[in-house]
Amino acid sequence: MTAPRVRSTAEQRRVELIAAAVGEFAVTGLHGTSTEVIAKRAGISHAYLFRLFGTKKQLFIACAANCFERISALFENAAVGETSTERLQSMGVAYGEMLSDRELLLAQMQLYAACDDPEIRDVARAGFQALREQVARLSGAGPEDLFAFFATGMLMNVAASMDFLALADPELW
Repeated sequence: MTAPRVRSTAEQRRVELIAAAVGEFAVTGLHGTSTEVIAKRAGISHAYLFRLFGTKKQLFIACAANCFERISALFENAAVGETSTERLQSMGVAYGEMLSDRELLLAQMQLYAACDDPEIRDVARAGFQALREQVARLSGAGPEDLFAFFATGMLMNVAASMDFLALADPELW
């Protein structure tokens, strides 16, 4: 006897759909990604994708929010140390380890690449600003150290996206 099938709630499906969409958007971006491919990967109908999100752009924005939430949670958990320098270092190390998640990394890069759209640009700005404020609060670091932290993080993104991690090694400069 087979167990009865348990139906997922709309919220559970939204979470599953975002996970599938992050993977697809990471590779082909906002404009190059087919919603049909996303729906198939998520195991839902194409029509249901649009019932959950309305438009492909709304789904992309939900994926961007998911990426920022994941990075925010990472920083929150990693901010340890007695000094602001130690806390920034621990967050930086955790971020560096997170870059091995290629989907998350490339999804971030695709978000920045899609900033020609004003709505996407506003989402990217707000998410990045929230991370900056969070890191400032968690670390207690001043503006120069925060600038260096985020500049290094962006260099790490570029290096990791090219699988050229030596680029992020300051000893090689």
